[in-house]
Amino acid sequence: MNLLDLPLHRLDGEPTTLRQLGSDGAVLLVNVASACGLTPQYEGLQRVHEQYAARGLTVVGVPCNQFGDQEPGGPVQIAQFCSSTYGADFPMTEKLEVNGPGAHPVFAELRQASDATGQDGDVRWNFEKFLIDEGGQVVARFDPRTEPEDPALLARIEDLVSR
Repeated sequence: MNLLDLPLHRLDGEPTTLRQLGSDGAVLLVNVASACGLTPQYEGLQRVHEQYAARGLTVVGVPCNQFGDQEPGGPVQIAQFCSSTYGADFPMTEKLEVNGPGAHPVFAELRQASDATGQDGDVRWNFEKFLIDEGGQVVARFDPRTEPEDPALLARIEDLVSR
């Protein structure tokens, strides 16, 4: 099955897929957490979402509590935090596991992708980024410390939305 068509749920519990969240375009999927040192990346993710949404890219946040229990809240707390603290209104999925035996099938696929240094396998930390084209292929993977508006990431997004 295509990565974009694997079933999951939105943060509000409604069934969906990455294709539906991404409106049949490209997706920048990011595992997120509210209590992480990298949490301020929400601001950059929101700006990327606003800048590229009309050109076919959707940022999708995936809350995850597997790294230092840094996403302990439930759906309401997560939504309120993202909206009120960072103004983030891009789509979010339910809280998922990204590594280990309980990893969601989306992440079982994503973990096979390598970043620019050849690193693949387990998601390393909160805010790892995966760029997925409209056909469901992972075209880039970025380290958690890569800022959302990093020139290398924006260049890959530009390449993708300019096809």
